[in-house]
Amino acid sequence: MPNAQGIIDPPIDELLAKVESKYALVIFASKRARQINDYYADLHEGSLLDNVGPLVDSTVEDKPLSVALHEIGENKLHLRSAAN
Repeated sequence: MPNAQGIIDPPIDELLAKVESKYALVIFASKRARQINDYYADLHEGSLLDNVGPLVDSTVEDKPLSVALHEIGENKLHLRSAAN
């Protein structure tokens, strides 16, 4: 993820096309960011049993929310509706 630019890249319009609403995008990205943050915390503690790390190229310095948005933008994650 060269030169991570947060919400500027990927463009918000591309992200919104992948979910039902702005609210769904916020919840989806924040839950994934929390998982990424937990992954790095577990990595620091030497335990990697419960969390999946970033699915896109990133560094430890990249913010978890930026990484989550890039994962959504690159179709590495898909939001399933509650009915599924």
